[in-house]
Amino acid sequence: MPVITSARHMSLQDMVPLLNHQQAAKVDVVAPASALRSVDGTIELFGVTPVVDDRGVTAVDGRYRPTGSADGQIAAKLDIPVRYLRRLRDDARLDLYDSNVNGLLHGRADVADPEPDDRSFLLRLFTAPTPDQPGVLRALLSDRYGIIDNLDVLAAVLDGIHAVDVDAEIRSCDLTESSMHCKVYAPQMSALAPTFLAHYRTPFANPELEAERQRVAGHLERVRPIASAEGLGYEPGCEPVVFAGFRFSNDETGHRAVTLTPEVVIQICGNGLTMPMFSSTRRHIGDQLEIGQAWSQDTYRKKLAVITAETRDKVAEWLSAEFFTARVEELEHQAATPVHQPERTMEVLTKRLGFTETERAGILSHFIAGGQLTAAGIANAVTSYSQTVPNPVRADSLDDLAVQAMSLV
Repeated sequence: MPVITSARHMSLQDMVPLLNHQQAAKVDVVAPASALRSVDGTIELFGVTPVVDDRGVTAVDGRYRPTGSADGQIAAKLDIPVRYLRRLRDDARLDLYDSNVNGLLHGRADVADPEPDDRSFLLRLFTAPTPDQPGVLRALLSDRYGIIDNLDVLAAVLDGIHAVDVDAEIRSCDLTESSMHCKVYAPQMSALAPTFLAHYRTPFANPELEAERQRVAGHLERVRPIASAEGLGYEPGCEPVVFAGFRFSNDETGHRAVTLTPEVVIQICGNGLTMPMFSSTRRHIGDQLEIGQAWSQDTYRKKLAVITAETRDKVAEWLSAEFFTARVEELEHQAATPVHQPERTMEVLTKRLGFTETERAGILSHFIAGGQLTAAGIANAVTSYSQTVPNPVRADSLDDLAVQAMSLV
């Protein structure tokens, strides 16, 4: 069965078996440039020592098809313009793709001293499901890259949550070719935000917008177990309730790191308003590895222990009444600024915050559907629109811009 590399809006119960399936297919190897060559746009390894680990002996010689992310890393490592290399693949000019990659890996074939690349690289791979198929080249990285796998990060973060003894649940999970993104909330840590949610209705009551959210979820059933609160003087299901929460992500292929970010979760629609100014980031940097060298399990366990401890400390801070109350008060203070010209406001925000034209139009649609003609309506439109964005990395970036968008109104 081929490895699934991308999925959106999963439950924890969906995510864990998917990560376990990936884990079984993963293999990491440090190889010299001389052991790599490009053949019809795939990267072939040859003469590489098999990997020996607790699963046994895994032969790694063979072909691996680069992901889009890995193509970008090949371009960066070999100083090839990334748009050029991707265009060669898109235009089926794999002969030129091979010539560029091989020429820079092995040097010129028409001279006595070809000056080949003398570096070694860490290759993160998925083995092929059958011998007649290529595997997947997930990443071509520095031999100093510190591996921390998604499944282990997930376990470390859950351990950190349990250490604080907080009633917190993972409400949504996303996966891309390179990264994992999970959202956590505390159903018992709630507050009213009547100004921030004044006159707000979920945009997903609009069937077209709900269809967009479901479209990016694919075949997986969307699970957002947000608890309801009653007896607060509002129509049941429409109370202006927000919950404390946070988001965490991990990148396995070199682009980012383990990142923790607090957020405020909106009950009626599942919007997550993040507070990036409080983010905590741990980058993947390790000791240089020799060719064929195995990763130290003791060192790996220590890295995970640091992630667990950091999660414990951040959860204790971010899911505390003091922190949560202060963030809600800040949102309430900025929320009521009126928006008299929505289209003009979105034009200004698009220029200031770098939204694409597609994003501008989508956020404006969510703003109108939300029925909230205030700065808070802009923030809520950004975070509801982000749920319809196929790429979780961009969706997280949009959530990070919501508070700033509100402050610019």
